[in-house]
Amino acid sequence: MPVLQQRGGVWVSMGEDPDLPERQPYPAEDPDFFVRRVPLAQEELDHYYYGMANRVLWPVSHYMMHNIELDPVYMEDYRDVNRRFAEAVVDEYQDDDLVWVQDYHLMLAPQYIRDEEPDATIGQFWHIPWPAMEVFRILPWSRELLKGMLGCDHIGLHVDEYVENFLESARVLLGAEVEGNVVHWQGREVRVASHPIGVEVERFETMSAAPDVKRKAEEIRDDIGTESLIVGIDRLDYTKGILTRLQAFERFLQDNPEYHGRVALFQIATPSRTEVESYQQIKREVDEAVGRINGAFASDNWVPVHYRYRTYTQRELCAFYRAADVALITPLRDGMNLVTQEFVVANERGVLLLSELTGAAYLLPEALHVNPYDLPRLAEKIKEALEMGVDERRERLDRLKERVKKLDVHVWAEGFLKAMMATRETAQARA
Repeated sequence: MPVLQQRGGVWVSMGEDPDLPERQPYPAEDPDFFVRRVPLAQEELDHYYYGMANRVLWPVSHYMMHNIELDPVYMEDYRDVNRRFAEAVVDEYQDDDLVWVQDYHLMLAPQYIRDEEPDATIGQFWHIPWPAMEVFRILPWSRELLKGMLGCDHIGLHVDEYVENFLESARVLLGAEVEGNVVHWQGREVRVASHPIGVEVERFETMSAAPDVKRKAEEIRDDIGTESLIVGIDRLDYTKGILTRLQAFERFLQDNPEYHGRVALFQIATPSRTEVESYQQIKREVDEAVGRINGAFASDNWVPVHYRYRTYTQRELCAFYRAADVALITPLRDGMNLVTQEFVVANERGVLLLSELTGAAYLLPEALHVNPYDLPRLAEKIKEALEMGVDERRERLDRLKERVKKLDVHVWAEGFLKAMMATRETAQARA
C-alpha cells in the first residue's frame, strides 16, 4: 500500500466479491493507484487458495510435512489462477513498468508474464521461509514451480539461509548454472538476494506513544494483577508454536512454584484459515492446553493464562506490547515474524524471547534465542527473561530498536525496487 501510494501503479489482486468492479481507482475521490481484480469462483478459491497455497506450499515451506495434502486438483486450479493473474498484469502493462509479484500464491505467474512480455522487468518477493532443497523437492510439481519463479529478473527472500536454499533448489532440481547469487536460466540472469522486511517504524512509534495506548497498557496490567506479564501475539497457525509455548509455560510453573500468583501469560490468537482442518485441530489443542493449565494452577486471585481468540487492531496490540515484561515469540518456523519488530518498537522495558527458527533471529541477536522444540530450555529461558536486570534489559532493547529502524518497511521496499532497476540497467547494457 505505501509503495503504490507513493509511486502510483496498479495493484492486481484476488477478487472474492463479484459485486465489486473489475478495475477501480483507489481511493475513489483522489486516487493514488488503481485496483485490478481477478475474480475467483468459490471452487477456485477452495483449490487455489485454501488448497494449493495453504495446504501444500505453506506447510512444505514451514517443514510441516504432516499437514501437506497433495491433491492434483489443487495444482490444476493454481495454474489456471496464476495464468489469469498474468493475463491481468499483461493487460495493464505499459513499457518500462516494474512488475513486482508477491509471495507463494503466484509462483507460476512470472513465467506466464515473461512469455507475453519478454522484455518486462519482473521481481518477486517470497514472504515465508524457502525450505531446504531436500524438503522442497518432495512436491511433485517442484520443478514446474521453480521454472515459474525463474521467469523473474530478481527474486527476494528474507535472509541468506533462504537464498542459499533457493539457489540449491535451482541447481539440483533444474540443473541450472548458479554463479554466486545469480541463476543462469534460459539465456537470462536471475538474481536472488536477501531483502529482510520490516514494519512501519514511525507509525508504531506514534501509536505506542499515544496517551490512550499508554492508558490502556496500564489498565491491562492492573486487570491481570501480577508482578510480571508475558505476552504472546500470533495468528492461530500451527507454525506459530502456540501449543509448545503453552506447554513450556506449564513446565515453568511446575518447576518454579515461587512464581505462582506473580506472573501471567496473556496469549492472543487471531483466527486464521478457519476452513482448513489443520487450523481447526490446532485451535482444539490450544483450547485444551489453556484449560488444563488454568485448571491445575489457578487460584482465587490468580489466572496463569489469559487467552483471547479474536482479532485486535494494531493500535490495540500496541497496548499489549507496551504492557509486556516479556514477549514470548516462539514459532516452529517463520519467514521473518513482524510481531517481533512491532514489540521492539512499542515496548520500553521488556525482554524479547525469540525462536531461533525465525528469520528475525538472524537479524536481532540481542533477543534471547531459544529452540521452540526444547521445552525444558524454553521454560528456563522464561525464568531468565523474568529475572533479567533493568540495565541489561534496557541495553538489549535499545540495540534492538536500532536494528529494527534499519529494517523499516519503506527501506525494504525502496531497496527491492532499486535492485529491480539495477537488474534492468544491467540487462539493457548487455543488450
